[in-house]
Amino acid sequence: MLEKVYGSAVFGIEATTITVEVNIDKGIGYHLVGLPDNAVRESSYRISAALNNNNFKLPGKKITINMAPADLRKEGAAYDLTLDMGILAASKQIAFTDLAQYMMMGELSLDGNVQPIKGALPIAIKAKEEGFTSFILPQKNAREAAIVEGIEVLGVENIMEVIEHFNGKKKIVPTKVDTKAEFYKNLALPEFDFSDVKGQESIKRCMEIAAAGGHNIILIGPPGSGKTMLAKRLPSILPPMSLEEALETTKIHSVVGKTKDHGLLYERPFRAPHHTISDIALIGGGSHPQPGEISLAHNGVLFLDELPEFKRSVLEVLRQPMEERMVSIARASMSLTYPANFMLIASMNPCPCGYFNHPTKTCSCPAGAVEKYLNRVSGPLLDRIDLHVEVTPVTHHELDRGTRVSESNRIRERVLAARAIQKNRYEHCANTYTNAQISNKELAVFCPLGPNSKAILAAAMEKLNLSARAYHRIIKVSRT
Repeated sequence: MLEKVYGSAVFGIEATTITVEVNIDKGIGYHLVGLPDNAVRESSYRISAALNNNNFKLPGKKITINMAPADLRKEGAAYDLTLDMGILAASKQIAFTDLAQYMMMGELSLDGNVQPIKGALPIAIKAKEEGFTSFILPQKNAREAAIVEGIEVLGVENIMEVIEHFNGKKKIVPTKVDTKAEFYKNLALPEFDFSDVKGQESIKRCMEIAAAGGHNIILIGPPGSGKTMLAKRLPSILPPMSLEEALETTKIHSVVGKTKDHGLLYERPFRAPHHTISDIALIGGGSHPQPGEISLAHNGVLFLDELPEFKRSVLEVLRQPMEERMVSIARASMSLTYPANFMLIASMNPCPCGYFNHPTKTCSCPAGAVEKYLNRVSGPLLDRIDLHVEVTPVTHHELDRGTRVSESNRIRERVLAARAIQKNRYEHCANTYTNAQISNKELAVFCPLGPNSKAILAAAMEKLNLSARAYHRIIKVSRT
């Protein structure tokens, strides 16, 4: 007896529907084909135990399962539920109807419980596009998938719930989420506030400019001057994510299994990887390609603390994504593209000891050490950072000042006003929303320079030996 059930595979951040054909015939054996990996092959053991512990059994016949399209590699244990239901349907242990309307995914434990999966949101989006009416998946992923409107999301804890649903004994109650209402209800106040930072008014102004125009920024200063403290408060002055941005960001986090119980991500991501991170972990990829830190920071902030301590190879892979706002990963079997539209904020000491050019302390670095330390960060990477800001230490008089209430709220209001102007300015430009995203072709239209401005910029180019990229970035920051 032949039966077809449907699952899904996630490649990059997009899903592909997988047709699971289960054929049961005379003989003995279990044959699984269609490029399954080891985790998929091991499903027979989990399925057998789950069925036995729920008063069903794996048929003692020849079971042939094909996962089509057969040229795509199937990975992970999330196909357990799909294969299980296909075997039960093909062996006529229970009567299934309208199987073609259901997308099913879930990992089984030996007692039949259904464990969470990765990529529930992109799978739900694909299922809706392909015309499936229902999506059966683990209960813990139900709210995430229910973000997608137009498809019935059925969250389950155990395979018996699925069996009883198809037998008509007890229907699964669909999980429903009012995405817009949930989104606006959960827009919370930021955890950190700029009112916690005493002094540093000029640095706060630089952070405000960076947030308003979407510019990358690097903070250079001695230890204890507040670089990390300032960086952690940057998200508190960024505009809240739109619903479309939230959905796009949630989709990326869903692929790596980093969504929370409420499903939708409401706050802009703030990623701060340690300096020992590898280039693959930062950029994405691997033997089983996954989004890296720069993609997890999409629509948010990527903070690289102690920039010169990162391996040079790690920093160099940032150059192309910072320009293109996406990263393409090519492998022998496939090519994947992950979005990477992030704001980079970096910090570093001015020298190994940290006290070069300090107003009160003396630098103890030997001759040539400062230049060697600064050269750990390449010129081309620094050229892609719009704002280079020197952070000076805070005096004890500034630390004694009283705390002002919600300074971040006041700064955010000005940032929102600036972003609104940019939205109107670039409403007819594709993929341009902030000043930092202006193409060189659009600079002449939106950032015309007068004779005096051109003269000043020409003098700066000559004396400071600036590159053409720096020339354009100066104009973009000036526009902000």
